[in-house]
Amino acid sequence: MFRPSSSLRRAALPLLACLFLAGCSSDVTDGSSATAPRNGTSTAPERTGAKEAGKSEGSRPAAAAPVRVGIPSLGIDSELMRLGLNQDGTVEVPPAEKGMTAGWYTGGVTPGEPGAAVIIGHNDTRFGKAVFHDLKKIAKGADIAVRNDRGAELHFRVTGTETVSKKAFPTEKVYGATRARTLRLITCDGSFDAQGHPVDNLIVYATRS
Repeated sequence: MFRPSSSLRRAALPLLACLFLAGCSSDVTDGSSATAPRNGTSTAPERTGAKEAGKSEGSRPAAAAPVRVGIPSLGIDSELMRLGLNQDGTVEVPPAEKGMTAGWYTGGVTPGEPGAAVIIGHNDTRFGKAVFHDLKKIAKGADIAVRNDRGAELHFRVTGTETVSKKAFPTEKVYGATRARTLRLITCDGSFDAQGHPVDNLIVYATRS
């Protein structure tokens, strides 16, 4: 069962509602991320800085890390970078110049393990359409494939989608404890605010098939 540590819960839960406050609009600057409503600069996305949840210390080998995600029905095929937390405790997102690359949030579980694994990708950046631009077209029952660094390919079936205001992000529903082997994809959605940032998040829910 996925049980985030208290430190991870304190760091992540208050800000998951604004994962993409700055990072999806076409006018976003290079390297900006979901650091808070203020303008900010992300740390290097390959440095996780987050303790992975749901792993016992020294009791079992590390799970295979995900390296690629694909959604055949949408023509999406992307490498996965590792995303952790910024120095201010906010969740990293891929930098704008890597808008066509999605990222796995290492503070959650590894895809295929019991719990909620999370993959984050941009809808748009100032460079144009990004990796999850067409994610809103995904259908219930669609296949999502995640390949790991040991060559195995895991498949997840979409069970539903949800568009939510970033001011009312369903944190527990997305990141909360579950015995199921689940996957969540998150990107931006909706109209733009006065600063040119999308006001909503699109969440795709999937379970291991």
